Amino acid sequence: MKVLYPFIAVLALIAVAFLGVKVAGLQYLFGVIIPYLAFATFIGGFIYKILHWAKSPVPFRIPTTCGQANSLPWIEQNTLDCPSTTGGVVGRMLLEVFLFRSLFRNTKAEIHDGPRLVYGSSKYLWLFGLLFHYTFLVIVIRHMRLFCGNVPGFLHQLEAGDALFQVGAPLLYQSDIIFVLAITFLFLRRLISANVRYISQPADYFPLFLILSIGITGILMRYFIRVDVINIKELAVGLATFSPKINGQIGAIFFVHIFLVCTLLAYFPFSKLMHMGGVWLSPTRNMANNSRMVRHINPWNDPNIKPHSYADYEDEFREFMTGANIPVEKE
Repeated sequence: MKVLYPFIAVLALIAVAFLGVKVAGLQYLFGVIIPYLAFATFIGGFIYKILHWAKSPVPFRIPTTCGQANSLPWIEQNTLDCPSTTGGVVGRMLLEVFLFRSLFRNTKAEIHDGPRLVYGSSKYLWLFGLLFHYTFLVIVIRHMRLFCGNVPGFLHQLEAGDALFQVGAPLLYQSDIIFVLAITFLFLRRLISANVRYISQPADYFPLFLILSIGITGILMRYFIRVDVINIKELAVGLATFSPKINGQIGAIFFVHIFLVCTLLAYFPFSKLMHMGGVWLSPTRNMANNSRMVRHINPWNDPNIKPHSYADYEDEFREFMTGANIPVEKE
């Protein structure tokens, strides 16, 4: 059921868009009104989430430490896995955000004959996760040409590199193939691995089905189902300049595609996908491990409340501790 319900939900979204355009003729609703609402929801929700997290108190130093901390001079420090300076934190964050370094360090554990616990490398998730995110980024940047009257030169260069191994016409983009393969791997991993399947929820499967559907409908439009690209560009430029208009019959598959994209935009700020913005505010990553060098005082401490030492605690509860046979320092 955790897999079936999200799958049915995505099929329902596809059916709503297709029937709404093909039967009810609601091209303007799906091509103009919903995109504006979805984009406004995405921007507003993203800003709200970031501000909400930014205001959350972090009174203690809680960085994740995966290496040797700054200690004695003759002990070498791991400045990336256990940074104690701002420069080390910046380096760690950049490697985490752009290369998924913590995921690259992931290992698998198996029980072998003995029994003995054996650790081994597990780079498949890192590789396909990296491929998915970067091909998604390339595809999004590539779509900017639809919103520009004059296509910038760097977009031409990006497309030329993406279609380096051209096969026929139209150009076959490598990012399209890699994107679908990567998202399929991420889905199958959740489905096949018993451990991952156990902790997966419908909220984990829904964005996978949604993003995969966006990729498939985009590929269908480009390589298999004819759509009016001229009218699509006019609509996209109109949306960007707040003067949208729909001319001619664009094709129902386009409105299905854009409706799925709008659903993803509106869903994004309220889902786990917000790790895109939240990773920058994660105190386990963006804080230096310098507790041995700097004394950190909780700014939310009430100055009227005095520290309660163990001696005071024992004086207050000595009778009860003795009655419960709990050792005390002072009888």
